[in-house]
Amino acid sequence: MDTWAMIEAERRELADLFATLDDPQLATPSLCGAWTVKDVAAHLLMPLETSVATIGVEMVKSLGSFDKANERLAKRVGERPIADIVDGLRAHAASHFTPPTAGPEAPLTDLLVHGEDVRRPLGLPRTIPADRLRVALDFLQTNKTRGFVGRGWLAGLRFEATDLDWSHGTGQLVRGPGASLVITMCGRPAGLDDLEGDGVATLCSRLGQ
Repeated sequence: MDTWAMIEAERRELADLFATLDDPQLATPSLCGAWTVKDVAAHLLMPLETSVATIGVEMVKSLGSFDKANERLAKRVGERPIADIVDGLRAHAASHFTPPTAGPEAPLTDLLVHGEDVRRPLGLPRTIPADRLRVALDFLQTNKTRGFVGRGWLAGLRFEATDLDWSHGTGQLVRGPGASLVITMCGRPAGLDDLEGDGVATLCSRLGQ
């Protein structure tokens, strides 16, 4: 399966998940900052339906901050009923949208991380297919991960997955399930309890834990 096919599958699987959730579940805080589960769903749909011109206008209003523009636009999408958001994710599942200068590895990683952002607080564990995890893990070790990995977070650490044949880096060991490695690399402390090795304390410190 190529990366675009993985992206389409992830969007459809997430749409199916969101379609099953009731209002209290949709209002549950996610692992992504102050966003609820429904906010995450809106964030995933927003760039698939929003023109570059509209994003540009919002960035001007946000004084050049993409993050603030993203929040404003996602909030607008989030005002719609969840059924509309689900329909939008399904309708645009095959979209080849990527952030500027990024390849398909970026949206795939975004989908995987946000999938964990909503599933873990809801107590809905999921085994991510190994081929998708491998793409995200490889991507997070490159120099193209602005917006995903904080500066210096991964320096001097060796990461090893326990559920697939993958490792990267040199230095203190951080070892655990691939999904927990992915979300921890992206700054989610929720993955730390699944990890072991002499590098975990270093990583905790860098994440402010």
